[in-house]
Amino acid sequence: MLRAGIVGLPNVGKSTLFNALTSQQAALAANYPFATIEPNVGVVPVPDSRLEPLAKLVKTQTIIPATVEFVDIAGLVRGASKGEGLGNQFLANIRETDLTVQVARCFEDENIVHVEGAINPERDIETIQIELALADLASIEKRRDRAQKIAKSGDKDAKAEIEVIEKLLPALEEGKPARTIELTDEEKAVAKGFFLLTMKPTIYAANIDEAMLANPESNAHVQKVKEIAAEENAEVVIICAQLEAELVELPVEERKDYLASLNVESSGVDLLIQSAYRLLGLMSYLTAGEKEVRAWTIKRGMKAPQAAGVIHTDFERGFIRAEIVSYEDLIRLGSYASAREQGVMRLEGKEYVMKDGDVVHFRFNV
Repeated sequence: MLRAGIVGLPNVGKSTLFNALTSQQAALAANYPFATIEPNVGVVPVPDSRLEPLAKLVKTQTIIPATVEFVDIAGLVRGASKGEGLGNQFLANIRETDLTVQVARCFEDENIVHVEGAINPERDIETIQIELALADLASIEKRRDRAQKIAKSGDKDAKAEIEVIEKLLPALEEGKPARTIELTDEEKAVAKGFFLLTMKPTIYAANIDEAMLANPESNAHVQKVKEIAAEENAEVVIICAQLEAELVELPVEERKDYLASLNVESSGVDLLIQSAYRLLGLMSYLTAGEKEVRAWTIKRGMKAPQAAGVIHTDFERGFIRAEIVSYEDLIRLGSYASAREQGVMRLEGKEYVMKDGDVVHFRFNV
């Protein structure tokens, strides 16, 4: 399962966002640093409008969406890379995630104290980036020392490590993320083994107040966050965490009406989840029968046998072929029988590359 870590300075809205994401008040949203000590974990469904129509078509009440696991990690402070605050613990929690959602406070509220005394998302982002970069710098300097000793014997892998480390070091020494450095596919494969904090894909959640939702582009703080993200090839999602946390108290059917009254088309939480899914190159294929309709998470470019293995390893081991119809064709024709009659249901073999929205039945034998 995809694991996303929510990070940021204290009192920027991390725990409020987590509550909204998980539709519960599990995280302690308190007005003081370190309100979150242990990382809260929530499993969040990936919004997918295809599931309900598919469930109606196959006449099942059971819908199981794809999911993302969000981890609410306690606020970082200056000196975290050297153990300040709860630094070492926080950095370890971030290291265990697949991507980071960095919450940048872009709203003013004199009732909510800021750990740095004033609202400045550029400074906040820089503070976190420096701490993560310093932690990465210490990590790869140790790795370089080991690799240099091994490389003396002519070890090719060690030499390759050193070459990649030398590319990354200048950026980290300047407090910049490792992901800003252009690497070849081969170099990326080497760097992946370093488990660097600043190599992780990042989404900036620009947290604004409700008054700004209809026109977030007028917020100078949001514009600055977008500039930073563009330099790093990161994504930005504009969100009002407080509003999203309040929305979960409403019945589902009333949420869209309330957003519409604010001239907002869709939930920032939905956009954030979809962005996390997209950023990691993930997609969903679907299975649909009388028992359940379900979305399965796979990497883009995955072939049919490996996709079958997501359901069970036996499916991959004994893969024969996949019976596939696109979601659009199945809904348009109204049944599997019609899809077969119209020739849009296909049998695909081991080399078939899965597509988002494929509705699949795997044939296997073990």
